[in-house]
Amino acid sequence: MQSGGGVSLTPVPVTRAPANLSRRAKAAIVVRLLLNEGADIPLEELPEDLQAHLTKAMGSMRVVDRDTLQAVAAEFAEEVERIGLSLPGSMAGALDALDGKISAQTAARLRKEAGVKRGGDPWQRIRDMGPDKLLPILEEESIEIAAVMLSKLDVSKAAELLGLLPGPRARAITYAVSQTSAVTPEAVERIGLSLASQMDSQPLRAFDNGPVERVGAILNSTTSSTRDDMLAGLEETDEGFATAVRKAIFTFANIPNRIAPRDIPRILRNVEQEDLITAFAGAADMGLDTSAEFVLNNMSARMADQMREEVQEAGKQKPTDVEDAMGNIVKAIRDMETSGDLMLITEDDED
Repeated sequence: MQSGGGVSLTPVPVTRAPANLSRRAKAAIVVRLLLNEGADIPLEELPEDLQAHLTKAMGSMRVVDRDTLQAVAAEFAEEVERIGLSLPGSMAGALDALDGKISAQTAARLRKEAGVKRGGDPWQRIRDMGPDKLLPILEEESIEIAAVMLSKLDVSKAAELLGLLPGPRARAITYAVSQTSAVTPEAVERIGLSLASQMDSQPLRAFDNGPVERVGAILNSTTSSTRDDMLAGLEETDEGFATAVRKAIFTFANIPNRIAPRDIPRILRNVEQEDLITAFAGAADMGLDTSAEFVLNNMSARMADQMREEVQEAGKQKPTDVEDAMGNIVKAIRDMETSGDLMLITEDDED
């Protein structure tokens, strides 16, 4: 059919792929086409049998003519356009898709009910774990397993973990790394699956940190009289736990022993001057003038002189106001430690 301008309006027929071409062959053609165009296709995420079928189909083909290529590509595009939404199709896939979106407790319960393990690359999950979870593996597993795990971690994390191990154990694992050149990829995969399975089977913790840290954080926020009373009671009940809690606590009185002098100027930038004046003005009455002098002696001379004048003018302060001001200073220090901007000195460091 011709229009007035001589342009044909006859629809162009769509060439269909040859009927004798299997779906696996069509898939091989599409994958090869996408790879030629530079697409990054995560074929490793396919089940192994599908990867094998795809590889065999691609290996059995040599040359595909242009008409067949266009027909297969058009058919593939049509199939894709028909898809409105792609869902996992299995409980395992659904749990992997919702990983991090639903609570860990719910995910663990559903996996247990469905009898499925976590999918994905086990080594990636292991690499994402913190040193607190990885260190027990290096301490308890065989030297050979520990060497393989260390080899699969990022260099910085591996170095950090080595520094946390006892010297003889660290040296043994380091030497074993030199013997891993003959380990097969299959063995490495089995080790990764086994370690990840151990992690999955560990019971979930209701709290992110231990009881010592939790009690220490609570007592950090109480008044000194309440804190002293609680610690005295703990020492009567469990002296070892009380000692650990004391180490976890950081108060205004701990500043001279647990803060490096060079860190004082950085800390002062995060503290309100009003809190400093109130805390310093009431420090002597509370027997904490040593902490106040430590801070004053490690700031600039001009700022220290100005601060002493303002403290003198402030006069006597209410004990509750002094406790609040000291609490704000301690909180600023704790916040810096939590964010990694400050390292507190421990008793071990002092020794």
